[in-house]
Amino acid sequence: MSHKMSQPPSLLNKWIQENNELVNKWKQPEKGRDTVRQDHNQPHLKWCSYEFHKLLGIIQGIPPNSDYTQLELAVVYNAGVCATAQAQFSEAELFLTQAAERVLQVTGGETGASDPLVCWRAVLKSVENTHLHPSVLYLVCLQWAIWLATCQLKTIQEFQEEMPSLFETLCGGVGDGAISEARSKSSNIPLMVMDPRRLIELLQICTSIALGAERLTEGQSSEALTGLQAASSLPAPRALVGYTHLLSGSCLTHMRRPQMALQCYRKALETDSRCVCALYQSMLIYRQLGNTQAEIQALRLLHSTLMLPSATDPALASTHLLSPSSLLCSQSLSSLLSVPSALSVLHSLALKCLLCGRVSEGVEHYLDLLAVLHSEDQQGLHTQDATIPRLPELYLEAGAALLMARRPADCLALCSEVISTTLELLPEKVVLEEPEERREAETRDTEGENRVAMVLWTAAAYLLQGHCHSHLKDWKQAVTHYTRCINLLVKVRLKKRDFQPQFSSADMDVQRGKDLCVLQKLKGLSLAGRGISFTQTDKLKEALRDLQLSLQAFPGIFLCTYRNLSLALCWTQQSSATEYRNLVLPSQPGDKKRMPCHLMNRINFLHPVKRNPLSQQTWINRESKLEHVLRVHSV
Repeated sequence: MSHKMSQPPSLLNKWIQENNELVNKWKQPEKGRDTVRQDHNQPHLKWCSYEFHKLLGIIQGIPPNSDYTQLELAVVYNAGVCATAQAQFSEAELFLTQAAERVLQVTGGETGASDPLVCWRAVLKSVENTHLHPSVLYLVCLQWAIWLATCQLKTIQEFQEEMPSLFETLCGGVGDGAISEARSKSSNIPLMVMDPRRLIELLQICTSIALGAERLTEGQSSEALTGLQAASSLPAPRALVGYTHLLSGSCLTHMRRPQMALQCYRKALETDSRCVCALYQSMLIYRQLGNTQAEIQALRLLHSTLMLPSATDPALASTHLLSPSSLLCSQSLSSLLSVPSALSVLHSLALKCLLCGRVSEGVEHYLDLLAVLHSEDQQGLHTQDATIPRLPELYLEAGAALLMARRPADCLALCSEVISTTLELLPEKVVLEEPEERREAETRDTEGENRVAMVLWTAAAYLLQGHCHSHLKDWKQAVTHYTRCINLLVKVRLKKRDFQPQFSSADMDVQRGKDLCVLQKLKGLSLAGRGISFTQTDKLKEALRDLQLSLQAFPGIFLCTYRNLSLALCWTQQSSATEYRNLVLPSQPGDKKRMPCHLMNRINFLHPVKRNPLSQQTWINRESKLEHVLRVHSV
């Protein structure tokens, strides 16, 4: 009889020893584990999870017993943490549900509740003021972690509202005293794979961040800001505190307080230097405020940061089993923390430098971008980045930058590369359907889009080559390339709503208004360029014809060309005010659309042809001839 009475304690000690050995086996490699290599420990985690599950099955193989309950709850906690770390949430919740039922059986509480909140309320009431209370609190923490990881934020809010005293108990660390005191008296107690106090701290700030992001997405900026500012003083890893400052800045941005938002973004960077999203959001604020110099500096710093090897490491990596990144999985937070790729930032930097007059810097950035893409293509690593233009358009943008930097030979080389790639792929005929307002948002056919893009890219390459020859004052070659551009563009037919072209429906490409706007602007620029070239060879009648056609193709085109001295000869004081206004002011609604870099009005590719003081009479004679042509034409 005495032998039977001494058996349970020895069995309890055996199971405690098995649990502790498993915990020590997990923690031993954890000491030397670095956060970057944590994924490499998944096999070890899987093995530990299996062993904890097996041990739990053995313990639960006997009827619920108060002598074993504390050990059982510790093993449930360890098995549940391992399962949650592997995103096996259903399995972890099953462990918790079974443990709650067995606790109620031991304490005589009411069982059978299907609602998790009702079940946990009953369990906590049944173990109140008992030695099992701390252990049950830790299981509630694990349940909270599962809700957070599975984005059940409404359940968490209801949990906090219904049991505020419990929330304060968990976050305040009340309940740790019993375990800590027991540990100091005896080492024969169950160990845990993750310190519950660290888990409670992690849950509190992660919950504040997730709720703040959700409220911000729903437009509740003021409520989100209050919660995030309170969370910024919680004990937590620097990266998480940085997130509270970052999201506070986002709230202030939505509240139209850009200067205060910049202060929050600065705090986020001071707290965590790897918070690249704060740097990106700062750049957007500078762009909104029109501070071009600060925007370029932020873009340059953002690109250099993204290129650092550490930038590819998880910002929320942790040596603990449950990392912040495994708990912060909401779509709202992910969208708020999104940052463009290094290639996209480099492209934005190149384009911004180009548009604000820093041409040499823009050229260098474009060449760096093309070099990176070329290197990735050679290594077979390049994947199309949807945030940057496709490669032919990047070549054209870089060519435009080189032309602005007075490097026409390099521009010619890039354009030749585009033409050699696209020329054989050009379709024989392309039809654009004039867009209706209600169809602006429709998705267009990808194959048709590619055919139109091929035509526009090739035409733009010819256009830039014509500009290059204009810079080199090779007017015959300029006319040749402008003509090639025009001949290619006139093959594109426009289908109006009240007109049916003589093509089969299979050849029809339904496009958006942007393609039509680009097409018309290409026509206008190429005709204007050829008209300017004709003026340099005394073909004034042809010049007048092309310049008038360019005005018809795209009325705003002379924003680029009107101030050229050679063009000024074509529009004398006899030209009417209406005619001048039509030349200078863009009148097509499509001009408001985002145009490719190489077609933007603010970039002047057609540089003025300087007058030679020694041949002033030649210019006067040419002007007289052109005025005569104008008079004859008007008659």
